[in-house]
Amino acid sequence: QVELVESGGGLVQAGGSLSLSCSASEKLPRINAMGWYRQAPGKQREMVATITGGGSPFYVDVVKGRFTISRDGAENTVFLQMNDLQLEDAAVYYCWIYYQNMDYWGQGTQVTVSL
Repeated sequence: QVELVESGGGLVQAGGSLSLSCSASEKLPRINAMGWYRQAPGKQREMVATITGGGSPFYVDVVKGRFTISRDGAENTVFLQMNDLQLEDAAVYYCWIYYQNMDYWGQGTQVTVSL
């Protein structure tokens, strides 16, 4: 069973930056896609950013220009650089990997944004 370990959440003031990272517990050849989702209280989980095995990134419109997703394929690690964080970005952020037709999720890391 693949496990995903996330790190990097925390508290930041509006306008500040945070970086998230997520690593798989084992080497996974040819990961189809990796990414980040988030879920705020009372809301559904939503896609924030994904990156394909070929390195093509996709972003939800509200984070374009502020968030950057990247990956280290050799280490099966995905990163999310979040700049200019806003109150509405506060949520639990979940790492996601799509591998061999299965979805894998991290345990989630809290991002809190204050005024």
